[in-house]
Amino acid sequence: MTGKSRRGFASMDPSRQREIASKGGRAAHEKGTAHEWSSDEARNAGRKGGVTVSRDRAHMAAIGREGGESRSAAAREARLGERNVEREVPMQVSRESDRSTPIAPMADRAPMIPRSDESSAR
Repeated sequence: MTGKSRRGFASMDPSRQREIASKGGRAAHEKGTAHEWSSDEARNAGRKGGVTVSRDRAHMAAIGREGGESRSAAAREARLGERNVEREVPMQVSRESDRSTPIAPMADRAPMIPRSDESSAR
């Protein structure tokens, strides 16, 4: 027989698996036989998992490298300004006309940002 078997828990739809497992968990809690972790048990289990994972030096090097790349990218973005936001272009606004014309950006000039009291008064 080739292919996958259509029998058993693993071959079920994931939503059906979840439904059955949920019923079993509720029944165990009602019966009083469900395991509940103490903080010491959880701490020891976490430590055991961490020790096991950290034995794989290649894996640890890969996740360390990934973290370093992420951190340096965030630092680079912080140096360059706000993340994924287009730079504001200063606009010169004339009271005589409704047209606004952009000013040539100057390195020593801060962007012109209207104050909230000025923008609502016009």
